[in-house]
Amino acid sequence: MMNRVVLVGRLTRDPELRYTPNGVAVATFTLAVNRNFTNQHGEREADFINCVVWRRPAENVANFLKKGSLAGVDGRLQTRSYEDQTGRRVYVTEVVADSVQFLEPKSASSNQSNYFDSNQGNKTGNANPFGGGSYDQNRSNQGHTNFDDDPFANDGQTIDISDDDLPF
Repeated sequence: MMNRVVLVGRLTRDPELRYTPNGVAVATFTLAVNRNFTNQHGEREADFINCVVWRRPAENVANFLKKGSLAGVDGRLQTRSYEDQTGRRVYVTEVVADSVQFLEPKSASSNQSNYFDSNQGNKTGNANPFGGGSYDQNRSNQGHTNFDDDPFANDGQTIDISDDDLPF
């Protein structure tokens, strides 16, 4: 059997970091993921998906992501239920993240593209937000620059996005 979820979207609000009584960090956030099609009115809709991440990656998410940040989530779908204060059964479906990738630099005004790998707890100076640090190591001695090889890299200028462009 297989239970795998891979999402790319923007956070609808700042992550909420809490700690269990045993001191384990847990962060919750909602990811807005655009659908691939438009509705009858020609508008693009989005799904708002609740995500949970645990331990060190939870602290990294809370420290480095904020409302509007672009993130990639790799995890599994989980459904749970509990009884609320009125005795009514409440069902919750959420993505439990194994990995959260930060897909934008923390500061777009920086000339260097740094991506933070939430699972490793360290910055990688590469322009590849989807993997380890091998991109620069393999290419650095070939006379190429990250900007030439990465079509998604920016030139260090601030990206101007209005609230109207965000799906939330």
